[in-house]
Amino acid sequence: MLSRTAANLYWIARYMERAETAARLLEVGARISLLPSAQGYRNEWDSLLLAAGSSIGFRAKYGEAVPRNIESWLFFDRDNPSSVAASITSARENGRIVRTALTSQVWDALNGAFQDLRDLERQPRSGLELSRITEWTMRQCAMMRGAIDATLLRNDGYNFLNLGYYLERGDSTARLMDVKYYVLLPKIEYVGTGYDNYQWTTLLRALSSHRAFHWAYGGEVTASKIAHFLILNPQCPRSLITCVAGMNNHLGRLAKLYGQPTDLQARVAALQSQIEGLNEDMIFEEGLHEFLSRFIIETADLAAMVHETYLSGDMR
Repeated sequence: MLSRTAANLYWIARYMERAETAARLLEVGARISLLPSAQGYRNEWDSLLLAAGSSIGFRAKYGEAVPRNIESWLFFDRDNPSSVAASITSARENGRIVRTALTSQVWDALNGAFQDLRDLERQPRSGLELSRITEWTMRQCAMMRGAIDATLLRNDGYNFLNLGYYLERGDSTARLMDVKYYVLLPKIEYVGTGYDNYQWTTLLRALSSHRAFHWAYGGEVTASKIAHFLILNPQCPRSLITCVAGMNNHLGRLAKLYGQPTDLQARVAALQSQIEGLNEDMIFEEGLHEFLSRFIIETADLAAMVHETYLSGDMR
């Protein structure tokens, strides 16, 4: 496969997952802002910008972090390359370039999301409820992922798509957890209280993982259980270990297909082994924010290695 085709497929997945992350960030902020005593370390809407890594760009354009402006920035604003609108548009453009590498079902899901987005952009903003546009985004992303899983050959293109999905999803899970733990919890004495646990429950709901969590653990929602579920539990589809293992699996398939193991594959395998050797006590001893920040940096390094290894020159 040509490296430019691999890059288009890889970025289709990353952009669609990024669109879903922006929608989930909006849902986290909206849910937590409804708490009667939401007086966080930083304003809950500010925290979304910090987690998305787009605080500087937002403030340069809008100034104060008020909910309506943040909704526009994270959903509609094409000046924000990580907004839902920008991400879906970029994914569709990448798909158009490699149209022949996609099944008709995958293209229809991708192009349909783009056409629906254009319809949303033509509607008055005052008539678009936040819950409507976040649910629409997650539904479109799920349809796209379903079409990929149901119709694509398990070839190198499929592996590059999934590599993009798992890398972006691991990064987004870490960022969404960091919104809760670092920038929303007001004081250290709130840890373990009902307020703390309610915020964790809100995060689970925004990740569409609330029911799955209770199936796996039952009982009270605690920071320790959530850390295990979203970081260490391979049964959770959004956990960091699931995402790293998914990257490792698809890199292994690519190495076998091309007959050449890579330093990237070795590094992801080492990261998987490292996370598998942890428990929640070790994570909290380091500091959850510190652990998540380190993982986000590691993800960025892996993305750079993906580009160097597979996407910077022609592959056959």
